[in-house]
This record gives sequence, structure tokens and C-alpha cells, in this order.
Amino acid sequence: MSTISLRLPESLHQQARQLAKQENISINQLVATALAEKMSALMTQEYLERRAARASREKFEHALSKVPSITPDEQDKF
Repeated sequence: MSTISLRLPESLHQQARQLAKQENISINQLVATALAEKMSALMTQEYLERRAARASREKFEHALSKVPSITPDEQDKF
């Protein structure tokens, strides 16, 4: 495990302390979880952008053409 020195505005530190106390976790755990969540969101966005960049309208329409043209069940309608 690594150690990181982090400078926070006092107001943010107080809010983090209160939230960690409410959640019955340490501030370290709160910060690690928040960082993991943010990294996950950013990495997902990058992944989706890479996938979208190699997308092909032709391949999409080909896949869509394989879907049968049937009336949806009543519970599937808007």
C-alpha cells in the first residue's frame, strides 16, 4: 500500500470527515473509494469513445437487419 500526502481546503476536509463518520468508514477509505469511482467513470468514457471511433454504420445496419420484424409484447410497449 502507498502513502500520499494530500492538501485539501479545510471545508472539504470537514465534509469528508463528516461523511466518513456517517458511513462508519475512515477518511482514507472514503478518499480511496471516491478516487476509484472517478477513475472507473473516466476509464469507461475512454473505452466507449474508442469503441465508438471504430463503429461502422454498415455493420450496425447489417446486425439490425437480422432482428425479426415482429410486434412487441404488450408489456414491452411504451
